[in-house]
Amino acid sequence: LVPSCFHWIGGLVWVWLQSGSLIQQTGIMRDLIALLTFLAFTSAAAKPNAGLKTWSRFSKLPYPGDKAFLYDTFPEDFIWAVGTAAYQVEGAFEKDGKGLSIWDTFTRGGNRMATGDVGSDSYHNIHADIRAIGQLGVSHYRFSLSWSRIFPNGTRGSYNKIGTNYYRTLIKRLKEIRVQPVVTLYHWDLPDHLQQSLGGWSNPELVGIFKDYADFCFHTFGDDVKYWITIDNPFVVARHGYGTGVVAPGIKNDPDLPFRVGHNLLKAHAAAWHLYDRHYRPRQHGKLSMALASHWIKPSRTRLESLRECQCSLDHVLGWFARPLFTDGDYPPCMKARLGSRLPSFTQEEREQVRGTADFFALSHGAALSFQLINDSLKFGQQEDLDLRMLLYWVNAEYDRPYVLGNTKTEDPKHMYYLKTFIAEALKSIIIDGVNVIGYTAWSLIDGFEWHREYGIRRGLYYVDFNTPDMKREPKTSATFYRNVIQRNGFPELPENRPAQGVFPCDFAWGVSSTPSQFADPSVYRWNVNNGELMRLEGFSSPPLRRNTHCADYVDEIRQMGVNHFHFSLNWSALVPSGDVARPNAALLGYYRCFTRQLLQASVTPVVTLWHHTRQRSSLPAPLDTANKWLNRSDTPEAFADYARLCYRELGAHVKIWITLNEPNDEMVSYQEGHQMLRAHALAWHAYDREFRHLQGGQVSLALHMDWVEPAFSFSREDVEPAKRVLDFFVGWFAEPVFGSGDYPLGMRSWLRQLNSLDLPVFNEEDRRLVKGTYDFFAISHFSTKLVTHAKEDSQFLFHDVVLAVFAKVKEHYSDVPVYVMANGVQEDPARFKDSLRVYYLYNYINEALKAYTLDGVNLKGYFAYALSDQRDPGFGLYGQVHEEVIVKASLSNYRNIIQHNGFPVQGAEPQQCPSLPQPCLGCHVLTKRPVVGFLTLVGSGVLITLGLIIYYSSRRHKECY
Repeated sequence: LVPSCFHWIGGLVWVWLQSGSLIQQTGIMRDLIALLTFLAFTSAAAKPNAGLKTWSRFSKLPYPGDKAFLYDTFPEDFIWAVGTAAYQVEGAFEKDGKGLSIWDTFTRGGNRMATGDVGSDSYHNIHADIRAIGQLGVSHYRFSLSWSRIFPNGTRGSYNKIGTNYYRTLIKRLKEIRVQPVVTLYHWDLPDHLQQSLGGWSNPELVGIFKDYADFCFHTFGDDVKYWITIDNPFVVARHGYGTGVVAPGIKNDPDLPFRVGHNLLKAHAAAWHLYDRHYRPRQHGKLSMALASHWIKPSRTRLESLRECQCSLDHVLGWFARPLFTDGDYPPCMKARLGSRLPSFTQEEREQVRGTADFFALSHGAALSFQLINDSLKFGQQEDLDLRMLLYWVNAEYDRPYVLGNTKTEDPKHMYYLKTFIAEALKSIIIDGVNVIGYTAWSLIDGFEWHREYGIRRGLYYVDFNTPDMKREPKTSATFYRNVIQRNGFPELPENRPAQGVFPCDFAWGVSSTPSQFADPSVYRWNVNNGELMRLEGFSSPPLRRNTHCADYVDEIRQMGVNHFHFSLNWSALVPSGDVARPNAALLGYYRCFTRQLLQASVTPVVTLWHHTRQRSSLPAPLDTANKWLNRSDTPEAFADYARLCYRELGAHVKIWITLNEPNDEMVSYQEGHQMLRAHALAWHAYDREFRHLQGGQVSLALHMDWVEPAFSFSREDVEPAKRVLDFFVGWFAEPVFGSGDYPLGMRSWLRQLNSLDLPVFNEEDRRLVKGTYDFFAISHFSTKLVTHAKEDSQFLFHDVVLAVFAKVKEHYSDVPVYVMANGVQEDPARFKDSLRVYYLYNYINEALKAYTLDGVNLKGYFAYALSDQRDPGFGLYGQVHEEVIVKASLSNYRNIIQHNGFPVQGAEPQQCPSLPQPCLGCHVLTKRPVVGFLTLVGSGVLITLGLIIYYSSRRHKECY
C-alpha cells in the first residue's frame, strides 16, 4: 500500500472512550450507559504499558483462521459517517469577510504551485454536498469550522456573521436529511493574524484565545451538535507545522519547538473541554475529544527489549497526547526519559487540568503515520506495519477499553479494497477482541485540496470536476462500495459464505500432484538427471534382497494418502534425448512403465503430463532446444506429436488420463511460442483420437494455470473491464482457441490493436480447424487470486475464496465441460508439520469446490492437491521429511479425512452408497498390441479348428463302432 500525504490512505480510526467522571449519557449512546459509567470509573486505573501484551496476544491466535474474513454485522446503532476539512473543500478564501488562514499564506510561499482558494467550492455548493451525503446513507457528517471565517483575525472582536451563517445553514440542511453533525473546531487552519502577531501555537496565549473561540462555537451551534473534536491530529500540527516545516505555518530550525507547541495544544484542548463540561454539557448533552494519530509498529526481534522499543515508538507519537488525556495527565515515561529537559513539564495543577479531558478516543491510523512523515528516529529500530486491529487492541489495553469510530481516506478503487479491510478489522475488533467500536467515518466526501500534495491526488468518495463552473460532483466506485456496506451494516453472512455440507459423486477423482523420482529395485543405478541415462552399478544391491521388485519407494506413501489418482510429468528431453523417437531412452521408458503399473496395483490411477512448462529450462530435446525451440513451426509441434505417440504406445495401457501441456500460459511465453504450443497440443490430441482412443479408451487435454482475476469492485465497469481483459490474456489466450471459437479472444485482439501491437499471430483456417475442440476435459491449476483495478493491472496476490467464480467462469464460457483441478495448494514453511495454513486452505478450497458442484451444477470431476512431499516440491508437500524420516503433516491427515468421507457429509445422514470399483486388469494391455492380437487370433483359430476336427472324427468313429 503506497503511503500518501496529509490524509490517510488506510484507516483513520476514531476510538471513543468515556473518560470523564460526571458525564451523563443520552441520545444514540443511551444503550451504552452502564458500560460508559464503568469506564468512567476505571479509566484512571489503566495500567501503564498494559499494551505490551498486544504483540504476544496476537502471535498466539490461531493461524490462519484468525486472518480469515469475518462475515458479520456491526451493532444496530453503529455510526456510519463521512468527513471533510474546511480548507480542503470550502474555497471562497476571501469571500464574505473571511480572514486569511496560515494555509492561505503558506500556499503562496516557497515553490508552491497551487492553493486552496477555490478547493471544491463547498461554500457555494451546500446543496450538492448535502445531496452526496444523503446518497451515501450515512448517519453522521464530520466537518471542520474555518476559524478565520468566523473570527477573521482569530478573536471575538472580529466576528463575521455571514461566515457563521454558512455553518448554521449547513447544520440545518444536515438535520433536514437526518444526519448528525460532528464538528471539528481546529483542522490545521489557524487564523494567520494569530500566527503573525503571536507566533501561533508556540505562544501560551493561544490557550485562552482558543477557549474563547470554542465558547462561541458551543454557544452558537451546540444545541444541534452532539460530537465535538477540538483539534485534529496535534502530532502533525506540532511536529510538522512547527518542526519540519512541511505543513503550515512551515516553521523549522528549532528542534524543541514542537514539544512546546504540543504542550500548548493539550492545555488549549483541556481548557475547551472544561468549559464545555461546566457550562454546556448539562443542557446540550454532547461529547468532546481530540483526534489523535498513530502508526503501528512490530518488533524486529522477539526479545522483550524489542517490544519495549515498539511501546516507546507508539508513546512518542500517540502516547505524547493520549497519556496526558486518558491516564495520568503527564507524558509517557519513555518520552520523558529520552527527551529530558526538551520536553515541557506539567505542574500538579496542570496534570489535574489535563487528565480525563476526553469523552471518547479519536484515533487516526494509516499506511504510514502522518503521510510518510514518521522517520526512522521514531521507529527505534523496529518495523512499521499496517494493522488497524492490533492498534485498536493496544489502545483498548493501554487506555482502558475505548469506543471506536473509524475514518479512512482513499485514492481510488484499489485503495477502497483497503477501506474494506480496515472496516473488516474494526468488525473483528468488536466481535473477537471486545473493543467497543461504535462508528466509522470515510474520508473524504469529495475531492479537494490535498494539503502539500495539492490537487495531485484525489481522495473523495465523489469525483469533483474542477473544470466546471459548479464543481460537478459524481459518485466514484468508493461511494457505491461504502453505501453498500452501510446498507448492509457490514458484511452479513450469505448462504454462499457458509460451509457447504454434502458429498462428491462416487467416481470423483481424488488425487495429488508431484514428480516421480528414480525407481528402486534390488539393483543400484546411477542416473544422469540431465539426460535420463541409467547405468547399473555392478556389485551393489539394495537390502533387503527378498523384497518385491518396485519402481518407486513412495507408491506406498501415495496409497496411504487415500487418493485414487496421482498426477506426474514426463521429461521429454530425457525420454528422447536425441529428438528421434526411434531411439528413445529404453531404461527410462521401462521405469515409467513399471511406475504406472505399480500405481494401478495400488488402486491409484496415473495421470500423466507429456510436457510441463517451467521457466528454468525448456525440457525440449537438445536439437529442438538449440533451434528456436517452440518458434520452429515445422519441427517442434510435429516432434511433440511423435513424442506423444511414443508415450501413448508405450504407456497407454496403464494411463487413461493424459495432459499434453501443463501450464503453458505463462507470462514469460511469447504469443508466437504459445501459438506453436497450441498447434503441438492439437496434433498430439488428434494423434490419440485417431490412433489410440478406440483401443485404450483414454482422455486427453491440456492444463492451464488459472489465477482468478477479480475486479476490486465488481459494480464498477472501470474495474470489471480490466479484470475481463486480464482473464482473456492469461486464460482465454489458450482456452478460447481450444474450448471455444478456435481463435484468440476478441477482447485480447482488440486491446492489442489499441496498443498498436502486431504480436498476436493469426490462425489460418487450417490451424483453426486443427486446434478447435481438441479437449476431453478442462484442467486447471489454481493457487491464488489477483485484484485488478482500472488504475493498475499488475496486481497484488490475495488469499481468499473465489473458487465459485473460477468454476462459474468455466461453465459460463464452455458449458458443461468436465473440469479437473489438476493442482491446488499453498506454500508454507517446510518445518511446520502442523501446517495450519495448508489445512485451512485445502479445507476451504475443497468446500468451495463442493458448492460449485452441488449449488452451481459445475461438472467437477476431480481435485488434486499439490504436492506430495517437500522432498520433491519444497514448501508444498503434504509429507515432510527430516533426514530419512518421512513425516505425515496435519494437512495430509485432514485431506485423507475429506477423501474418506468423499466430501463433507451431513452429520447423522446415511453413508453414501457407492458401488465397488472394478479392479484394473493389468494384463489386458497385451490385447492392445496389434501384432500380439493377430498372433493370438491365429493360434486361437488353429486350436478351435483342431478341437473341431477331433470332436468330428471321434464322433464318426463312435458311430462306426455302433
